[in-house]
Amino acid sequence: MKTERLPVRRVRFEYPDDMDPAWNRRFPEFAFAANSVSLIMPYAEPYFVKSVRSALPLLDERLHARTEDYLKQELGHHVQHRRFNDVIVRHYPRLQRVEGWMRRTYGWLSRTRSQRFNLAFAAGSETIAYAIARWTDTHLGEFFDGADPIAATMFLWHLAEEVEHKTVAFDVFEALGGSRLRYALAMTTSFVLAAGFIVPSIVVMMAHDRRILNPLAWFRLIRLAVSFAFELLPNMAASMLPSHHPSKFADPTWLTTWLQTFDPATGTMPDWGLGELLAS
Repeated sequence: MKTERLPVRRVRFEYPDDMDPAWNRRFPEFAFAANSVSLIMPYAEPYFVKSVRSALPLLDERLHARTEDYLKQELGHHVQHRRFNDVIVRHYPRLQRVEGWMRRTYGWLSRTRSQRFNLAFAAGSETIAYAIARWTDTHLGEFFDGADPIAATMFLWHLAEEVEHKTVAFDVFEALGGSRLRYALAMTTSFVLAAGFIVPSIVVMMAHDRRILNPLAWFRLIRLAVSFAFELLPNMAASMLPSHHPSKFADPTWLTTWLQTFDPATGTMPDWGLGELLAS
């Protein structure tokens, strides 16, 4: 179990009202998929935060301090995704219906599930987030070259911090006697719910942009989903093993290195336009 403190970065992004919601015109299907994940964040992350915060009085001093840092990082993600999503939903107003489904679903889980299930859900969701980060790290050029630098940088910053705090929710879950069976069930539930929200969100954006009948767009999406499955499923399976701990996952190289370039004086990360040079 890691106990060192996590850095809390006060990062702020400015999203212009005229930002293209399909912010990578080379690969708009990826932008739609990423936007769909972003839409979940203002509803799922407060659920994670509330679940993990409920366990703070039961943690030892060192894990307590690290967990508080984790909660502050998650709050920062929530704030930035909320602001980003405001721009996206203004372009695609039908997404408000999907947001309503998300709000009711995660709110219901928070109100009705046990503390242990909620902690397992948070821990399992962090494993999924880590898999997204590692997958993205191996496809940086494909996903982000030519993309809007603000949107790209925001997503990359979030993923890099997911790698940084990958162990925290799991350690809190284990500190309260976490069951691997409960963890497996909660993680699977998290994935199924996320997929159930992502697919209709993508469909709304594709329909609005008149790409819904484009066979190339669907081919790209299916290829994207298959590629991600080859990253995610082994990670999920490994994390269910009794001896597994998230610290055993190898951190993606580029995201981990790039995160160290945060400038606390200005509260900024290097724009992805500069990140392309670091990745090359």
